[in-house]
Amino acid sequence: MPLRHDSADHATTDRTFQVDLRGLVDLLSHHLYSSPRVYLRELLQNAVDALTARHSLEPGAPADAFGIRLYADGSVVRVEDDGVGLTEADVHTFLATIGRSSKRAEQIADQRADFIGQFGIGLLSCFLVADEIHVVSRSARTPDAPAVEWRGRGDGSYAVRTLPASARPRPGTTVTLTPRADAGEWTRPAQVHALARHFGSLLRHPVTFDDGTGGPGGQGAPVNPDPAPWARTHPTPGARSRALAAYGEEVFGFTPLDTIELDLPAVGLKGIACVLPEAIPAGRRHGHRVHVKGMLLSEQAEEILPDWAFFVRCVVDAESLRPTASRESLYEDDTLAAVRDALAERLRAWIARAAASDPELLGRFLQVHHLAVKSLAVHDDEIMRMLLPWLPFETTDGHATLDEFARTHRTVLVTSSVEEFRQVAAIASAAGLGVVNGGYTYDRELVHRLPEIRPEVSVADLDPATLTAHLDPVDRETELAAAAYLAQARDALAVFDCDVALRTFQPASAPALLLDSREARHERTRSQLAREQQGGVWGDILGALRQEAPRAQLILNQLNPLVRTAVTIGEPELARTSAEALYGQAAMLSRRPLRPAESSLINRSFLDLLAHALRKDS
Repeated sequence: MPLRHDSADHATTDRTFQVDLRGLVDLLSHHLYSSPRVYLRELLQNAVDALTARHSLEPGAPADAFGIRLYADGSVVRVEDDGVGLTEADVHTFLATIGRSSKRAEQIADQRADFIGQFGIGLLSCFLVADEIHVVSRSARTPDAPAVEWRGRGDGSYAVRTLPASARPRPGTTVTLTPRADAGEWTRPAQVHALARHFGSLLRHPVTFDDGTGGPGGQGAPVNPDPAPWARTHPTPGARSRALAAYGEEVFGFTPLDTIELDLPAVGLKGIACVLPEAIPAGRRHGHRVHVKGMLLSEQAEEILPDWAFFVRCVVDAESLRPTASRESLYEDDTLAAVRDALAERLRAWIARAAASDPELLGRFLQVHHLAVKSLAVHDDEIMRMLLPWLPFETTDGHATLDEFARTHRTVLVTSSVEEFRQVAAIASAAGLGVVNGGYTYDRELVHRLPEIRPEVSVADLDPATLTAHLDPVDRETELAAAAYLAQARDALAVFDCDVALRTFQPASAPALLLDSREARHERTRSQLAREQQGGVWGDILGALRQEAPRAQLILNQLNPLVRTAVTIGEPELARTSAEALYGQAAMLSRRPLRPAESSLINRSFLDLLAHALRKDS
């Protein structure tokens, strides 16, 4: 072993790492690659890189002069290319050493933009399905170069020898695998053909497949017979649109609502975005199909589009995006960020064109994907101004666009929660108030921006006092007659910090309205906890402050026959029970979660009223 001396003149022995190849392959299979099937992608990538280098060496050669040939008959898998080939030195650089830097490797690294993969590490993936890899290559860089043979085994051993040029008459490389018995799932002829089409359908070099049977489906069958659909010519724009939609349906399994062509010349990106025909949950994102230089990189690349663009699925082919080490996702860098922004702009432009020239398409799109557009409009002023009048909202007039709603209501009130809207919707509608449910994601913020495009309309948050002011007071005699009942009701409901009032409002079928916002409940709970944790003077002060906390209001409807009967009850216990029952019924109609004390009150009041009815009948 070579010796060297350190600064203290102590002899130090240089040693090399011992690489356990089986352990490395296990690491690749469990932590780098998602499936053993990637072995074929890696072989195709190596072949494409070799063809790219061959075209650089012979730039005048026709594009289809060199190709890739696959063969699989169940006993072997073979991938042959007409690429630049390897010299004996290349074999030692790329196949015999893992992780060692060399000047040649550094030169190739400087030209990475022309290549997809990295030959040595990619070839290791073949050990996922085979115990031996056989490579025969002849370089196109050196005239009359000999052929070079490399045999690598799963135990880490290898052998290299030169062969006469006749062993491979033309430049290029042939990689032959003898599959293991447990790898049949990935190396059967039909599976090899399917994987080749899956990964290489958009490759720019001709790829053929042979299954050794001589049948029409195997004897030199083309893997990628057609160019990418966006690279083809069509007689009319309509024919092109239909062809792109058909390709989107073939790839994704659904008929797109529309297709959006994507073209970013700066990074050599082309492709399509397919608008989903059905809505999906806001937080759920579909992956996109990304090819790099024609080779499929990932079917689940979420990072290519921003979060708000969950209404489309894309298939793109790019030149300048960087794959990660596994070549199964994209490397997050400035280029990817710029591509994401540029594609987002293309989607915005499509929405703008639909709004300006295709109202029918826009209507169908918004009917399905209004939530996605709302999330975009919150952060995009142009989209907001363009589409806000078209977006549907839940209102006291039913589901309507803001443009329709603003024609009827010059003052638009918006609730802060779904619960609040459900409490007041029927009464507000009967009172002629225009209320929008602002409890859904983005809705309240967007409704408040309505005056930016409709200056004649004013928007305000719904305040309980606003609604109460639109409820008609009862006459003085009726109020005095009900005073005793109202006092007993307030006493019964004091535990819920609830005041009780008597009004008249429509619909008459509603006996009571409970006005109690979530914020008010939280504030009362917070004050109660703080008061319980403090004693003495602080407790008294907090108790005084607690009186200023917003209280719930139970508004009894004098127009309702049940209420008119209840306010005449003279028996104190029955009056309290009826007030509790009215409170419980109003709380359930609000559809908010009931507190344990409220559930208990509802059960108790029901049983008490039932017992009273039974005693009366007996």
